Amino acid sequence: MRIALAASVFLLGSLPLVGQTPAATPAPSAAQPAQVENNDVGFSYSLPSDWENIASPNARTVAVPYPELMIKKGDACVEVVFTAKRGAPASVVVVTALPFACYGQTMKPGDLANWGIGAAEGLKQTFEVTDPVQGNYMLGSHAIWIERSRGTPKGHAYSGDAFTFETACTLLTKGAVCWMTMAADWHSLRAFERAPVTLDGESFAALVPRNSFVPGPK
Repeated sequence: MRIALAASVFLLGSLPLVGQTPAATPAPSAAQPAQVENNDVGFSYSLPSDWENIASPNARTVAVPYPELMIKKGDACVEVVFTAKRGAPASVVVVTALPFACYGQTMKPGDLANWGIGAAEGLKQTFEVTDPVQGNYMLGSHAIWIERSRGTPKGHAYSGDAFTFETACTLLTKGAVCWMTMAADWHSLRAFERAPVTLDGESFAALVPRNSFVPGPK
């Protein structure tokens, strides 16, 4: 039951990643943090105010190498519900959700790892990915699957440090959700991890609490 999250990979790969001259951006308002509240799946997530909301692509359906009907239906149901960026080269956060009402069935706890691996594996289409490390932790009653890796864009003369990729996924009552980041610096990775989140009405101070996922970026 591995569903490719190609829409989120497209977003990560199409943003300004490769050390171009930074464009001038207006100072963000401290009163307007980048955030998402999705009642269809049942979660919310909020980044600091120095992150900028950006529009997500409308197209969601993608071709995947799995013939099973439910796999194809799953890809068609995956929604990019939130995208934000920070700095230049850009650090990016993408949140994707799969409502079970669209999918036609409910995922089981045993499906969580494949759901997460499908998201993380998709990055290899656009980036040279190295040093993947996986882990698991709990937020209340919710199991979280997480992977961190390093990578650089394919097909670009990129001379900067490698980006840190991190993907965290969970299953909720009404759907599945994955948070993905491509962090150009430690501050962006920390903001991604420390951002507050609610899951099925339970509130947590951070998506990835301190020491929940021990390995750090190299």
